[in-house]
Amino acid sequence: MPFYEGLTGIGLKNEKNITIVFDFGTAYTKAGFAGEYGPRVITKSEVKCRETGKIVPVFDYKSQEQLRHHLVDFIHRLYFRNLLVNPKDRRVVVVEDLTGSSLIRNTIATVLFRHYEVLSVAFVPSHLVAVMTLGGRTGLVLDLGYREARLIPVYEEVPVLEAWHALPLGAAAVHSSLSELLLDRALTICEDGKEQRLSAVMDDLSEKTLEDITVRTSFVSTLERSGRLQENKYDRSVEPPPPPPSVQYPLSGQHILTIPGTVREMAGEVLFERDLDQLSIPTMILDALTKCPIDTRRALAENLLFIGGLASMKGLKHRIMAEVRALVASPPYCHSLPSVAFKLHTPPAKDNYVAWLGGAILGATEAVVVRSVGREQYLNTDTFPEWCNLAYNIKEPQDIKGL
Repeated sequence: MPFYEGLTGIGLKNEKNITIVFDFGTAYTKAGFAGEYGPRVITKSEVKCRETGKIVPVFDYKSQEQLRHHLVDFIHRLYFRNLLVNPKDRRVVVVEDLTGSSLIRNTIATVLFRHYEVLSVAFVPSHLVAVMTLGGRTGLVLDLGYREARLIPVYEEVPVLEAWHALPLGAAAVHSSLSELLLDRALTICEDGKEQRLSAVMDDLSEKTLEDITVRTSFVSTLERSGRLQENKYDRSVEPPPPPPSVQYPLSGQHILTIPGTVREMAGEVLFERDLDQLSIPTMILDALTKCPIDTRRALAENLLFIGGLASMKGLKHRIMAEVRALVASPPYCHSLPSVAFKLHTPPAKDNYVAWLGGAILGATEAVVVRSVGREQYLNTDTFPEWCNLAYNIKEPQDIKGL
């Protein structure tokens, strides 16, 4: 074999040795082969419900049995329509959130082992394998997903769970804010050329349309510009900055939506508005650092990593870093985090599949054999080990006679 042939060439000759890597997300799922640079497919986490016949989210379920049916149909589509491989006797790596539901984890294991008869399954933490893509061992990983923003520091390949933080500030919050702003301020041009308010034409916008508008037109403004907007909101004597240009978006065959520049700019501000506990994404980063051991804070602050689909929103990373640097100089953070420099990594992949890439790297090593749970082991116990279950984390009593 020529020296320039990689794992793909090896897989063509002995494809049964290639591990399958899944990253099940609330909005999108990534699937592909270990050792490759990117997933073969990124698809919406949706499936046709057996009871109603409608397309529903995979993880929108009323019972464990319904969740199992959703996963069986969804994984079948991933294997036989997207990846085009036989799942039997293959190893599987599932990239998971450490704070995720145990019910979902156990149901995925049941479906893979009992329905598809895979050889072994390994669940790997998404924040930990994301650090592996950097070639390092330490990082403060912020996952900006669909439902929430989750942060877990990783120091020397060990997740610091005591400093775990999460807030319901994900893409869903941006879409909700954008919908309210559009219904309040946006105009539509009808077939007769007349302009009407969007709220007079329709009551709401579909999730698909809101996602497309966010990706194509929305952005996060700078800290200075946002401060001037907030001052003008409460004090009209303060001159606001000039608004960004408006854009026209083809809403349907009958209407053209005119999106004001202020709506494009203000949709992402919901990520930086503090809740009743005075928490936001920038404060979440600083609070996590203060909960870490003092000798790890400098290394973690110098290895920030933002992943997730929302992380690719224009201006978001710059704004988070600006707010973090501004807050760290004020009480109470100036006392617990003195002279700390914040540095942000640029991952070697698109933000939305960095965690999948980490799972693909792990799946191409011998660690997938050591860290996996085999089919026979699972069928004998009918349970999958969990880090949060004390039955798998308590040492066995030491044999006194052997001392």
